[in-house]
Amino acid sequence: MSKKHSNISVFVPHIGCPNQCSFCNQFSITACTKTPDENDVIKAVNVAKNSKNYNPQTTELAFFGGSFTAIPREYMLRLLTVANTLLQRGDISGIRISTRPDAVDSEIIEILKEYGVTAVELGAQSMCDAVLKANRRGHTVRDVENASHLIKAAGFSLGLQMMTGLYKSSYETDISAAEKIIALKPDTVRIYPTITLKDTHLEELFKSGEYCPPTLDDTVDLVAKLLLMFKKENINVIRTGLHAINEEDYIAGPWHPAFKELCDSQIYKWEILKHPSGKYTCFVKKGEISKAVGQLKQNINQLKKQGYDITFKECDEMAVYEIRMCKESAVKFNSDTRL
Repeated sequence: MSKKHSNISVFVPHIGCPNQCSFCNQFSITACTKTPDENDVIKAVNVAKNSKNYNPQTTELAFFGGSFTAIPREYMLRLLTVANTLLQRGDISGIRISTRPDAVDSEIIEILKEYGVTAVELGAQSMCDAVLKANRRGHTVRDVENASHLIKAAGFSLGLQMMTGLYKSSYETDISAAEKIIALKPDTVRIYPTITLKDTHLEELFKSGEYCPPTLDDTVDLVAKLLLMFKKENINVIRTGLHAINEEDYIAGPWHPAFKELCDSQIYKWEILKHPSGKYTCFVKKGEISKAVGQLKQNINQLKKQGYDITFKECDEMAVYEIRMCKESAVKFNSDTRL
């Protein structure tokens, strides 16, 4: 069994961003306004080291929130220096950064290699130039492609972040974005449905009626499909939906505290619906029953209306999203029922 990876996150809000994107309010997302220094980095690692399940062999120090490689060079090198010291000391296994696609070039690549950076995540957000321009991203699809190739060629782990439901985007452009991201062969992906936050250009567009955010149900359907697309290509989706937002800053959009679980449940329902209606025992991977059942037993209730009478049971040696539908008289698997 593989050991669980974890990040010690240090947020560098807005620093290095040449412009403010239509959707961006970093304080609402990170609740962080202070510019971190070397002592903050050391403190974050020390706090993590004191936690019960801390494992330095599977823990990366991650600089998130802003465009790390676009911040003032002297400041970036100070943060990388302390991070590299922690890496050499064995307190962490790697250094992860997030940045803009147009803030990566050969010089930056060499600096990151020198200081022991192991993973670079790019905020692609969309793979449609018209959508990028409408949302004031300040970079192009070509920038994403060029930076991705540089990162992979240098031996870094490549992460790509995409957003669904952006201003001027559509179901088709979001599916196309996923297809283009898959073509770049990243190691990891993050999927963030667009949320309209207070004090953003998107709020102005929403209030004027120019921007109409997709519903939660439509977004769950879309992102569930994206999850299956990335899974088929063995690309690890390491985050789906925002961790949390300041409630008072929420204006509109498909935010849900358990968004990923909603998407997982939708996938299980789709898998069940591939079978004729009837009475079944449905076997799923250990630990996946709650997702298959759905929040508040939503899947069970919806499936009953379509003629399904299902008992869910666990089975070892099954994959995520895999199901085995058996007529109850033919059940042979060794399982553990949890309803």
